Amino acid sequence: MPKMKTNRGAAKRFKVKKSGKIKRGSAYRSHILTKKSQKRKRNLRAPKYVDQTNIKEVKLLLCI
Repeated sequence: MPKMKTNRGAAKRFKVKKSGKIKRGSAYRSHILTKKSQKRKRNLRAPKYVDQTNIKEVKLLLCI
């Protein structure tokens, strides 16, 4: 049977940490930043993780 292939789009968007958590990018920080407050933009910089309800699907895409 052939090897399973990782979904390349998912591989670029998610990183698996040592703890097993899956790190993801933050939405709403790519453009139109002038109208967003400094506090809101600062909070978007904080690390975000995939929610428990979506971990199963993301792991399938990453072949974990």
